Amino acid sequence: MYQRIGAAAMKKDLRNITTLCEALGNPHQQFKSIHIAGTNGKGSTAHMLSAILQTDGLKTGLYTSPHYRDFRERIKIDGQYVTEQFVVDFVEKNKPLFERIQPSFFEITVAMAFQYFAESKVDIALIETGLGGRLDSTNILSPILSIITNISYDHQQFLGDTLPKIATEKAGIIKPNIPLVISERQEEVAHIFEKIAAERHAPIYFATDFFHIKEKEIALTGNVYEICPLLTPPAPKGESARISLGRANSPLGAGGMKSYILPTDLYGNYQSKNLVGVLLSEKILNEEKIISNEQSKFEALKQVKSLSNFIGRWQVISEKPLTICDSGHNMAGISQVVNQLATLAYQRLGIVIGMVSDKDHEKVIKLLPKDAIYYIAKPNIPRGMDAEKLKDKFVQAGLDARAYASVRDALAVAQEQAHEKDLVFVGGSIFVVGEIIPHSQG
Repeated sequence: MYQRIGAAAMKKDLRNITTLCEALGNPHQQFKSIHIAGTNGKGSTAHMLSAILQTDGLKTGLYTSPHYRDFRERIKIDGQYVTEQFVVDFVEKNKPLFERIQPSFFEITVAMAFQYFAESKVDIALIETGLGGRLDSTNILSPILSIITNISYDHQQFLGDTLPKIATEKAGIIKPNIPLVISERQEEVAHIFEKIAAERHAPIYFATDFFHIKEKEIALTGNVYEICPLLTPPAPKGESARISLGRANSPLGAGGMKSYILPTDLYGNYQSKNLVGVLLSEKILNEEKIISNEQSKFEALKQVKSLSNFIGRWQVISEKPLTICDSGHNMAGISQVVNQLATLAYQRLGIVIGMVSDKDHEKVIKLLPKDAIYYIAKPNIPRGMDAEKLKDKFVQAGLDARAYASVRDALAVAQEQAHEKDLVFVGGSIFVVGEIIPHSQG
């Protein structure tokens, strides 16, 4: 399992998953799908779209990774976890197949999700990549829409050490003639996506060419946005005749839409970057007659958490003292966390933090607030960084840090030492958050 042991768990081609799914009857070909890649924002994007599709009346599958507490978080239909019995039966029935093919944990999980969605006859499924895109096990899909959220540095040992190299791997999900939404136009990598989309005759749409989003209200219970469509978006490159988005006869063309207010139950200023891609994707799905009611988004985005069972992103886990967790863990994710913390009012900040051993700890530490008290713990996985070693790095950087035997111990001390107006934040790793997040039954 990659999340536990790292590179040793990786399978770097699609042979296993192809063989596995062929033996299962190619379940991934039995339902419509939307494929989502990107460095950050995949989960938020997938859950928002799931809520919209569910509200529109579609039976919606959702595959994400990794999980926090319960393996079944990875595979959901209409926000409900895959049943324990299905997981047990799938593994038991296919054990001889696994022994013959020797798939990775991730490959088994992807095949399980595909089988569950096919057997459950979902109308559509949102499938999030694990790492990269080109060689990701999910990339045997033939989706109706591809989405790439953004590109930043993460998993360089697999994806490359420059943003263009990482973008090229993510762009591996682009399929011939299938529309592609890029949530955020990043000049350093936009040409990569345009080139590969052109080669594959895939219509490509940069969401930030179509919408500008302003934050109107910010609260821990959710943000309210003003959505401002750009009235003269550029003609999408590689545009196909069947999608008119952005043209004069399109709902978004020639002043076809006015600004509107959109309440959500999602917190975090980075969500506007994900939301812009979600809204453009929703428009495409509307034009393609997948979504029948364009108003679905208004109800859906007010209840993303309950509809899709979305956890782990700026989640309040205690009010006294105020304790928030977030699973941002790479350079871009940590930067977003630090920016968000700066918007909150508190007297003193305590940060419960742990990291995995294969991250660039020094670079992450440089991003963190200098005036916080740090409660360091090792995530309870083999890849977890030893708490004392990580504490030493914090101390060397001039930060007030102490090491604890476990994440729960660190959190208990942080909360015990917090006063009424203090804030406790938990993060640094998905696996740190997984150890303290309230268990969701799904």
